[in-house]
Amino acid sequence: MPLIGVQLHTQDTHVMIDNGILQLTLSNPDGIVTGIRYNGIDNLLEVLNDEDNRGYWDLVWNSPGTLGTTGSFDVIKGTSFKVIVENEDQVEVSFTRTWDSSQDGKLVPLNIDKRFIVLRGCSGFYTYAIYEHLKDWPGFNLAETRIAFKLRKDKFHYMAMADNRQRYMPLPDDRLSGRGQALAYPEAVLLVNPVEPDLKGEVDDKYQYSCDNKDSQVHGWICTTDQPAVGFWMVTPSNEFRSGGPVKQNLTSHVGPTTLAVFLSAHYTGEDLVPKFSAGEAWKKVFGPVFIYLNCTMDGDEPLSLWEDAKQQMIIEVQSWPYTFPASDDFPKSNQRGNVNGRLLVNDRYVSDDNIPANGAYIGLAPPGNVGSWQRECKDYQFWTKTDINGYFLINDIRPGDYNLYAWVPGFIGDYQYSAAITITPGSEIEVGDLVYEPPRNGPTLWEIGIPDRSAAEFYVPNPNPNYINKLFVSHPDRFRQYGLWERYAELYPNEDLVYTVGTSDYKKDWFFAQVTRKIDTNKYQGTTWQIRFKLDNVDQGSSYKLRVAIASATFSELQVRISDPKTNPLFSSGLMGRDNSIARHGIHGLYWLYNVDVPGKLLVQGDNTIFLTQPRSSSPFQGILYDYIRLEGPSKLSSKEEYMSSTL
Repeated sequence: MPLIGVQLHTQDTHVMIDNGILQLTLSNPDGIVTGIRYNGIDNLLEVLNDEDNRGYWDLVWNSPGTLGTTGSFDVIKGTSFKVIVENEDQVEVSFTRTWDSSQDGKLVPLNIDKRFIVLRGCSGFYTYAIYEHLKDWPGFNLAETRIAFKLRKDKFHYMAMADNRQRYMPLPDDRLSGRGQALAYPEAVLLVNPVEPDLKGEVDDKYQYSCDNKDSQVHGWICTTDQPAVGFWMVTPSNEFRSGGPVKQNLTSHVGPTTLAVFLSAHYTGEDLVPKFSAGEAWKKVFGPVFIYLNCTMDGDEPLSLWEDAKQQMIIEVQSWPYTFPASDDFPKSNQRGNVNGRLLVNDRYVSDDNIPANGAYIGLAPPGNVGSWQRECKDYQFWTKTDINGYFLINDIRPGDYNLYAWVPGFIGDYQYSAAITITPGSEIEVGDLVYEPPRNGPTLWEIGIPDRSAAEFYVPNPNPNYINKLFVSHPDRFRQYGLWERYAELYPNEDLVYTVGTSDYKKDWFFAQVTRKIDTNKYQGTTWQIRFKLDNVDQGSSYKLRVAIASATFSELQVRISDPKTNPLFSSGLMGRDNSIARHGIHGLYWLYNVDVPGKLLVQGDNTIFLTQPRSSSPFQGILYDYIRLEGPSKLSSKEEYMSSTL
C-alpha cells in the first residue's frame, strides 16, 4: 500500500499538517502545538489546558547586569507564518518573531524562527529553532530555553527515561493541596492522599528524573488506557546544540504529564551557565532538530514494548544525524561539516613508566577557551565522543568554525587541552595523531579517597527517611536521587563530624556523599569539619607535599584546609564557590573543581597526622560540597613509580 503524501491545510487561526499517520495542528501565526491526532486519539495533548499551554518553545531571560537564574518567562509566539517546503514528501513551516527597538525591555532582543517538519511515512514530527541576536541590539542574559509538551493526564500515566528509570507516575492533582504536602522546596511534594492509594507516602520531585546530556537521548510516556497502547517520545539525536558538555544535567519528563527538550539551563551549575550577551555582540544558534516520535502496540504486544521500540528509533535518528531534510541554510548538512580523529594517551610516571591509552575518556571540540572551559561554555556548539579501549577517537560531523580540543579521563584528575586551535571547514578531515595528557602530579600517592570520575556516587549514600521515599530508587544504583538525604548526616553524626582513618576506613561506607551543614535548631545550621587521619612512617620536613582535592559539586560553600590544628588559620581557603544546588536536586555531581594545595613538610610529623576539611558557610541545609576524589602526594624527588616502589622496600 503506497504511503500517503504529506498535506498542508492552512486556516486563519490554525495550520494542520497530515501525513496519514498523524495530524499536527499549530496555532497561526503563534506556532504553538495545539493538537496531535494519532491512532484514533483526537489529541494527545492536554485538552483541558489553554491552547498556548500544550506544546511550545519557551525561554527565560533578563537584563544585563542582573544576577541569578530567574527572569521573564516567555512562551515564544510567532507573529508571522510561512511555508518553507510543501510537497508530498515533506512539509516544513516557519513561525517567526522579529524584534525591534519598540520592544526594548518587553521582549528578549532576539529574532526567533521556529520550524516544524512532517515527512511522508514518518510516525512523528521534527522541530528546531534559529535564535539570532544582531550586533546593534541591546544585551541580555538567557537563563533557559526548551520545548515543553503537556500530555493528557487521563491517558499518559507511565513514564520511561531509561531501562531502570521508569514507573507509573502520580497525577498532577496529587501534588495539589489536600492530596500533596509541599516539602523543603516547591518541586518536592509528599503524596498524602493520592488518587492511586498505592502511591501514598511517596515523594514526587521532577529533579529525581534529571539526566546527563550524554544519557538523555529518548524519554517520554506510554498511554495504557487505550488499546492499542500509545507512546509519546522526545528523541534528541545530537548534543551539539546543548550547553555545558556531555555531563551537564537537565530535566527530562515529569509529572504533568510533561515531556521536555532542554537546550540551555542553569540546573546543576548555577549562573555560570547563563549566557550573557552584550550590546554589540552578534550571535546565532540553531537548537535542534529534535524528533517527537509516536508509536503504538501491535496485536499481542505489551505496552512496555513501546519503550524498546522508542530506543530503536532513537538509534535510527542518531545514525541519521545530521539530517538531510531541514531547509534552513543555518543547519549544515554532513558534506558541509568536518571530522577530527586521533588518539589520547595518559602519562603519569607514578602509575606507569609507559604512556597509558586513555580508555573511555571524554574528548570533544568546544569554542576556544581555557583548560576546562567547556563545562561553562553555553553560547555555541560542542561535539563530544568517547575514546575506545586503546584511546582512539573519531569526532564526526563538526560544524565549521574555530575550536579547542578538550578531554578528561576517568581515573585521572584534571583536564586536557590540545595546544593548537582547530579550524573546521566543510569536508575537512583532521588527524591530530597521538596526544599525551599529563595529569597533575608532583609525587607518589601516599593515600587517596574515592575515584576520580567527577561524581560522588561511589561514596556512602544513606537510606532515605522511610517517610520520604520514591519507590523507584529503593535498591537502585541511583539511590542518591531520594529526597532528604542531606538530613541523614546529622542523624549519623549527631554530636561530632565525620572522621576518616586512612587504611582502616572504607570510603564506600565511611565517607558521606556530601559535606553538608548540620541543623541545630529551626532554620539554624552550622558548618561542619571533617577529619582525615593518617600515619606517615617518614616525613621530609624540608620538602613540600601536595594535597589534591577534586570536587564534583559545590553550592554556596567554601573549603578550608587545615593541618593538625582545626583552630589555626587555614592553610588553604577556596573562598565562596558553586551555585550547583546538586544536594537539593539529587544531582551527585555538578561543575567540577580541582584544588591543588601545597602542604609544607614541616606541618607533618612522623606518626599520626590529621587534615581538617571545613565547610563553614551555613545559612541553608543545601549548602555543601560533594567531593570527587582526594589524594595526598609525597615530595617530588622521586621521578617514577619504579623509583618510588624501590624506595619503600
